[in-house]
Amino acid sequence: MESSQRQNPGGALPPHPTLAQYYGHDADRPQFVRRLFDLAARDYDTIEGGMAMGSGRRYRREALRRAGLVAGMRVLDVAIGTGLVAREASRLAGDPRSVIGLDPSTGMLTEARRQLGVTGVLGVGEQLPIRAASIDFVSMGYALRHLADLGVAFREFFRVLRPGGIVCVLELTKPASRVGFAALRFYMRRIVPILTRLRTGNVEAEMLMRYFWDTVECCVPPERILAALDGAGFEDVRRTLAVGLFSEYTGRKPGPCRGPSHPPRTQDRDNFFARRMTR
Repeated sequence: MESSQRQNPGGALPPHPTLAQYYGHDADRPQFVRRLFDLAARDYDTIEGGMAMGSGRRYRREALRRAGLVAGMRVLDVAIGTGLVAREASRLAGDPRSVIGLDPSTGMLTEARRQLGVTGVLGVGEQLPIRAASIDFVSMGYALRHLADLGVAFREFFRVLRPGGIVCVLELTKPASRVGFAALRFYMRRIVPILTRLRTGNVEAEMLMRYFWDTVECCVPPERILAALDGAGFEDVRRTLAVGLFSEYTGRKPGPCRGPSHPPRTQDRDNFFARRMTR
């Protein structure tokens, strides 16, 4: 896989190096990603259903519940896509009108609004068009790898949260074992793109699936993500790992919550399904 290891100026923390086989320079990446998602939006739910590997509705709902999402909270789902995470957030929050979905792709945002009826906002994670201290829960599902700068985005998440508010970032993580990594790489890099092309006939959707895996493979390690959340000001920062693949990064903005009372967060189950990772 071709990627650039150039150092980034100004202390920026991109989620992965430049992937030169897709775009020439980092400045070109946002436009490339936005176009890719726009053109794949109509087929995205079909694609996701075929490669879910356990990350379906039930898992997303349980992950949000583990993080502390309860009824009455006001939710911002960053990079809402077609609304896969927002759908479960709406169920837990109790009202779709309490969920705001943000995405840079008009195609994805249109699909989410059509399916869920949530408030949709065009924008990027590094510059949220949301009032400060107005949100109880910020979620992001499998889109961390599409941010330009983790530090800037996490500081924006912190800004819009009320005191006591929660951030929950769901992301796919490379397996620790060589065998597990090789098997997942073969499935995600070879099988899923071919199946996507056969099921949808969408060339851009096929490319999206190849790009999806390449960003997973090149993503910064969990320790860097946790450190970026710490650096943004969050406390009680932790990572829970489900079935050895799905990372749940969570943190809380210091201070008493002014919104609905938040119960103590669910204890992480020390088993194969979900276990809290040590730092």
